[in-house]
Parts: sequence; structure tokens; C-alpha cells
Amino acid sequence: MSVLFSVAAGVATLTLNRPESRNALNLDMCAGIIEACRTAFADNSIKLFWMRANGPAFCAGADVKERQGMSEAQVRERRMQGFAAYAALEALPMPAIAVVEGPAVGSGCEIAGACDFIIATPQASFRTPEALRGTVGATQRLPRILGKRLAKDLMLTGRTLGAGEARDAGLVSRLVPVSDLATTLKEMEKTILNAPQHSLRLAKRCIDTGVELDPQGALATEIAAIEEQLASGNWMGKR
Repeated sequence: MSVLFSVAAGVATLTLNRPESRNALNLDMCAGIIEACRTAFADNSIKLFWMRANGPAFCAGADVKERQGMSEAQVRERRMQGFAAYAALEALPMPAIAVVEGPAVGSGCEIAGACDFIIATPQASFRTPEALRGTVGATQRLPRILGKRLAKDLMLTGRTLGAGEARDAGLVSRLVPVSDLATTLKEMEKTILNAPQHSLRLAKRCIDTGVELDPQGALATEIAAIEEQLASGNWMGKR
């Protein structure tokens, strides 16, 4: 299977599973991501969503071999399915965290960037060579995270952003040695599972919505979330 999806004790894990192709994104993988996100979205028992990958690469970008022989309409549909997969990850209501332990190229940057934040090991790297390969992609999400100048540097020169640089630039939230990764993830998992689920979801929604608004609109979003939480009785540590 091109993706693996499991749910256990309130934790969902979606794993890219084409290590023989360096997890290059194809149509089947897009469909798997979308279906897993739909399942997670509808399951209120899920408090945390991990986005991971098997093999040494997180994702080598779009599977260009799949496009060979495709018509223009088929290529367009394939691109739309990729956008739908990224959007499905971004729309998840619970904390969605990417764990990147190797290269994330093109679509890999989109997948990781669509999550709430990224935990990376020193072996991680990030690259968006689409324009140099004669196509267009990864031009919207990364500039909002990195700023347009650094995003242009990556896109227009093919520069690889190492894990340390990615952390300094704000793309990676935490840089963790491989030897400490399992412990770090377990501690994070424990914290999130023990927190009030409703407040975490409201906080995520407020941040995602508020950054697209002016200060007044952003504050109104937070006030509305406070009212929703109070009305539900799910406040002051109540669940």
C-alpha cells in the first residue's frame, strides 16, 4: 500500500509507504492521504495526527514516471489531486505534526508544510526545484512560512535547506537527534493526549483563521472561540 494508516488510543498515524520510490507522490498516494484525513476528521476520538514516512526519504516530490504518457487533462487532474491531499491535511481539526527524517522535495515540502508544525532530525532537508524542472508548484504555502525571499531562493536556484537552516527559518519547529526522537515524540504525545481536546482544536482554528485576518478580525475569531468553549462547558480543564 502506498500509504499506511492506523489509529490507536486516540493517536492516528499516516505513513507514506513507497520507500522503493523514495515516497514519490503518485495518484494512489494522494487518494490514500485524502481518505485517511477524511477518516480522521470524522473520528472525534482522535486527538493527535502524526504524518510520517518509511525509508530514508520523507518524499522525493511528485512521481514524474507516473506522468509519462498522460494527456494534458490527466496531468491537470493529477495536480488537482495533489492540492486536495495537501488541503485535507491542512483541514484536520486536531494537532497534525509532520516527522521528517530525510529529504522532503517539492510535494514533500507541501505535505510537511500542510501540517501544524514539523519535527525533524538532522538528516532532514527541504528543496523545491519545480521551476528548474519545467513546472510550477510549491509557490504558495512555503512563502507564507519562510517569507517570499527565502522561498524564491529555494525555488529559483534549487537550493537545499538543511535541517538546521530550516529550523532557523521557522519551517522546522524542533530539531531532534535520531537517538532522542522516540522519547521526544512520546512526551509530546502524552502532553497532547492529556490536554483538553476541545481547547486544542479551538486554539488551532483561531491561529489558522486569525493569521489570514486583520487584528480586529483575528481578535473576533478568538472571542468567538472563547464563547463557544464557555457555552460547551468545556473550560478550566473540563473535558
